[in-house]
Amino acid sequence: MSSLEVYINGSFYPKQEAKISVYDHGLLYGDGVFEGMRAYGGRIFRLQQHLDRLYESARAILLEIPMGSQDLADAVLETLRRNQLQDAYIRLVVTRGAGTLGLDPDRTSDPQIIIIADKISLYPDEYYQNGLEIVTASTIRNHPAALSPRIKSLNYLNNIMAKIEGKLAGCAEALMLNHKGEVAECTGDNIFIVRRGRLLTPPIDAGILEGITRNAVIELASSEGISVQELSFTRHDIFVAEECFLTGSAAEVIPVIKLDRRPIGNGQVGPITKQLIQAFHGLVRSEA
Repeated sequence: MSSLEVYINGSFYPKQEAKISVYDHGLLYGDGVFEGMRAYGGRIFRLQQHLDRLYESARAILLEIPMGSQDLADAVLETLRRNQLQDAYIRLVVTRGAGTLGLDPDRTSDPQIIIIADKISLYPDEYYQNGLEIVTASTIRNHPAALSPRIKSLNYLNNIMAKIEGKLAGCAEALMLNHKGEVAECTGDNIFIVRRGRLLTPPIDAGILEGITRNAVIELASSEGISVQELSFTRHDIFVAEECFLTGSAAEVIPVIKLDRRPIGNGQVGPITKQLIQAFHGLVRSEA
């Protein structure tokens, strides 16, 4: 395959030549929004839901995306086709645009729309077979009164600091609590546990991003006859849970077998987790 091409504002550039201004407020201040999506068989999983969330995030920070939803969808699909990718990860970024060395968003111009399509392998296959070990980060999730975690912004330093804690502990992921000490989410994924045969996941007001894959798994659980509740819980509930898994566009559905070196359940991938992994794979195949 030839060099990957990146979409920037209606034009395609070879990966090595894809550039934006160093004065762009996305770079200077993390002022912008993004989405991460997966393509299966040349079709993007729940593209419209991703675009709806992107426009909601942009509206929340008073960022006007200079393109309609349908045109943006067409641009995403064209980027996928242009790079001759069937199974891929797509990163869609909208920045505030170039401006001055100051915070004032009114002194920026030309928001940048950037679409990158590439292959991704977030976790090794062995983690999907045998499960992840995670740790609890001391870095808490952003306080919703300071910056809503529902905005998928370019400012991911909160998550990155927690990710660093996880890496230093030898773990690929880290659990983040909210300002009340309740479970929120992991650095890049939503979290689910199985307690007494019921599936539990933190609600939106726990300070989480409303994940597209999270919502798909909630739908799947209901269709599979598994009771599912959005309910606040603490680390105690994970320690005494039968099963645990994470969800995300890049991660899909991945088991967790230990938290803070303590086995969850019997320390192995549980039956409900396996059932939902299989159901999710079936869902993406059917939608593709």
